[in-house]
Amino acid sequence: MSGQFEMDALYMAHALRLAERGRYTTAPNPCVGCVLVRDGQIVGEGWHLWVGENHAEVNALHDAGDQARGATAYVTLEPCSHHGRTPPCSQALVDAGIVRLVVAMQDPNPQVAGRGFRMCEDAGIEIVRGVLEADAMALNRGFVARMTGRRPFTRLKMAMSMDGRTAMASGESQWITGPAARDEVQRLRALSSAVVTGIDSILYDDSRLTVRLPEAGEPAVPVPAGRPYRQPLRVVVDTHLRMPVAARCLSEPGRTLIATISTDETKRQVLERAGASCIVLPATPDGQVDLEALWRYLGQQEACNDILLETGATLAGAALEAGLVDEMHLFMAPTLLGPEARPLFSMAGMTAMAHQRHLHIEDVRAFGDDWRILARPRIQG
Repeated sequence: MSGQFEMDALYMAHALRLAERGRYTTAPNPCVGCVLVRDGQIVGEGWHLWVGENHAEVNALHDAGDQARGATAYVTLEPCSHHGRTPPCSQALVDAGIVRLVVAMQDPNPQVAGRGFRMCEDAGIEIVRGVLEADAMALNRGFVARMTGRRPFTRLKMAMSMDGRTAMASGESQWITGPAARDEVQRLRALSSAVVTGIDSILYDDSRLTVRLPEAGEPAVPVPAGRPYRQPLRVVVDTHLRMPVAARCLSEPGRTLIATISTDETKRQVLERAGASCIVLPATPDGQVDLEALWRYLGQQEACNDILLETGATLAGAALEAGLVDEMHLFMAPTLLGPEARPLFSMAGMTAMAHQRHLHIEDVRAFGDDWRILARPRIQG
């Protein structure tokens, strides 16, 4: 049994590596890989590459051809059981004559959630579940978060000086970090379904919020040959609709969504003619956009799996206080901006040591001359 488990883990690890090839292209679908093995040999492999196209299982079956009959299928996610853009993969495995199915994790999508397993079990296929489950969950954290909590997985990215400052007092912030760190930010954008920022980033920096070619080294964002970068939804939190119609983010490829509490119809129509979409959300008691309502909207209406929050101290602090941040990417540059510059976070009511917010640091590494601190907020007890 131990030897069989080790072989199952070995083939599943290969399926997970295949699944990773779709990290920049499959959203809002999950990343999935599949390996078909017969008589100790890999006879077919596949992965889900692009939303609307064949799933991993179907690509692996096409690769294997007649050799799929009698094989074991290693799949990183429970095969789908419903008709969406493509037919159900569970039925495809049954029809191909698969005799054993090894799966890393159950699909959290309510449309599947065990139905794929039952379809295969009813056809007499032996099923093994939970092989390298934690790795599969980590690969699709955003998809799992959206399907189970109806809220996207959120990464907060900020750049700071060594004295913990993010911008000059005037709001000027380009550039604190160097090209290698900025290339990593491009990768984070490409991984995301949406990039969220505050209106000040538009007013001071005229941020485009797009995925662009890297400035340093090898391409940071690999995409299939002949395919364009998938541009994330650009979301600007603009409480009073101060967005300039000449802002570059309004004319870039992809969509720009403005989240506001303003009901000024004239401003809204002007911005929509310039290329934006506007959504009016509830206001918090202090008159700001309700971020929890925005995150729910992005998960439920826009099918966003992952959000990258690129913003300044006020919006970052509000998101942290609302419990919306899952992971923090803090880039520190070897420079000083001085005491008059803007702080990393603005969080109300933190006047005593008892109010501090603790973080768990998962990784610290260099990107060129800069350092990236990867951390996650600790659950407040």
